[in-house]
Amino acid sequence: MKTIKMHFRKIFYISTIIVSLLLSSSCFAQSSSNESKATSFQYMKKLNSVFDFVQQNYVDELDPKILYEGAIKGMLDAIGDPYTLYLDPDYMRDLNDTTTGNFGGVGLSISKPVESTAEKPAYVEVSSPIDDTPGARAGIHAGDYIIAIDGMPTPEMTMNEVLSHLRGEIGTSVTVTILRGANMRFDVKLVRALIEVPTAKYGMIEGTKIGYCKLIEFTPETPKRLQDAMDLFQKNGYTSMIIDLRDNPGGLITSVVDVADKFIDKGLIVSTKSRLAFENQEYTASPEKTTAKKNLPIVVLINQGSASASEILSGALKDYHMAYLVGEKTYGKGSVQQVIPLSDIDGMKLTMARYYTPSDVNIDKIGIPPDYEIKNVEEMTPEEEEAYTNLVKENVITETVEKNPNMTENDIARAAKTIAKTYPIEERLIRRLLRIQVQRTQVSPLYDLDYDVQLAKAIEIIQNNNFNDLMRKTKTLKELQDEALAQAQ
Repeated sequence: MKTIKMHFRKIFYISTIIVSLLLSSSCFAQSSSNESKATSFQYMKKLNSVFDFVQQNYVDELDPKILYEGAIKGMLDAIGDPYTLYLDPDYMRDLNDTTTGNFGGVGLSISKPVESTAEKPAYVEVSSPIDDTPGARAGIHAGDYIIAIDGMPTPEMTMNEVLSHLRGEIGTSVTVTILRGANMRFDVKLVRALIEVPTAKYGMIEGTKIGYCKLIEFTPETPKRLQDAMDLFQKNGYTSMIIDLRDNPGGLITSVVDVADKFIDKGLIVSTKSRLAFENQEYTASPEKTTAKKNLPIVVLINQGSASASEILSGALKDYHMAYLVGEKTYGKGSVQQVIPLSDIDGMKLTMARYYTPSDVNIDKIGIPPDYEIKNVEEMTPEEEEAYTNLVKENVITETVEKNPNMTENDIARAAKTIAKTYPIEERLIRRLLRIQVQRTQVSPLYDLDYDVQLAKAIEIIQNNNFNDLMRKTKTLKELQDEALAQAQ
């Protein structure tokens, strides 16, 4: 009798499992023929059913927060847009820290691909180093890859994990492994410092009437700081201007519009386009906000670290034939994101629109080409890469400066010549590394004409008396795009 009861219990138990599976599959499974016709509501029902079923039936008890965060991360990652992502509480806190400037970090603007493969690992890419920060002083460049942090490979990390490892208590250190080019790998030890959201540095180019303004990032304060710069230039009788947007990762669209309005007195500055009507906007210039001299010769410096709002400004000035672009092609970020809170502690960043220049061109994943292309650092040969890697690994620069901490420019030149005999790389680059090390405890100078060939070329172009002729030959982004399409056909 007992055996029969046990037998019936076993049958009942197996039947219960089968029924449960059938019921659960009916909740969140559909035939393939109906899959394509599923509505958003049906998908939501599926998600809810899976969430409830997993939470109630998984072998161990689960924190619903884990399922919630995993579902949102997976949903946003599935879009394949590196700028659309879930902002967990740590990321939201970091975002707020960035806004207030009250955090310890290394001063690198970075991005990271969503997917990682053996052929293309998801290394952390440096979009731009922020001026006067540990990352910039260490000589890390836009386009460098961080392949490890404190020995931990970055392809295996999420963006949130990367940020949590790079940020920390002021005065503590972190070691990043840099990949530059195809083969150059070296470690850089960075001491975290207070990172403030920078906006502008400016002054007159010595011995000239050229005003120089480096816009570091577009914040609410940038238009005011630019106006301060232009007021200073006016007092010094400036006759031309250089706007440096190199390694500027962007910022607020309202800020860059206000900056552009100081130069453009009428017409479209930028437009945003989306499938959502309320995201379709046009930002136009107004004469009463224009403060720059009319027909002022302007050169804009750009490079691969110039992105987003930087490209809005350079694109607008180019389309209106108001500035001559010098340097390298920009990054190519033509999309607009919004941070949407999901609660008091988390949120998401979502691409809501794309922006278009006055000539109606979107430069996403394309970038803006310079009118005059010139690189600050030429690609190294394999031998030069090896020499540079050894120079960094063997701590030659630091030891040289420690022996003579008050090096003059003549001392730097002599030391660079000596170092180049053992490490055959360009002396200009060695002088730059020595100069950075000498000035590591000081505010970095406004410019470095010995090293900065792009800035030197911009000055030369302005002073050559044929600036108006050059400007007449420049083309709008639309004209360049049409030419490229015609050549492709």
